[in-house]
Amino acid sequence: MTDLTEAAWLWLAKGAGAVAGSAISLAYILPHGRREAAARFAVGVVCGMVFGGTVGLKIANELGLQDRIGPGELVLMGSAVASLCAWWALGFAARTLQHGSLGRLLQKNRIKEDADER
Repeated sequence: MTDLTEAAWLWLAKGAGAVAGSAISLAYILPHGRREAAARFAVGVVCGMVFGGTVGLKIANELGLQDRIGPGELVLMGSAVASLCAWWALGFAARTLQHGSLGRLLQKNRIKEDADER
């Protein structure tokens, strides 16, 4: 059995948190099709991997947990939250744009994509 370095464990925790956050975000707001589900999942995983450490530090500092949790827990928590919030922010922006002319264009494109998937 191979021993993993601390850095490898942190990357593993970051990846697990990012995947978990993406999965939860898909469960909370159901996607309109497979393409949207795949895009949302990918965006969540990437954001969780990129911003997981920073978000974990911010949450730990705000809650006063920085001395109570280890680095693995910190990146796991941060990646899950960053991943979960990534789609919420993008979803909010997309829904806001739906009320304007760009939103109508995007809605027409979505209807076409849904018809193509069937």
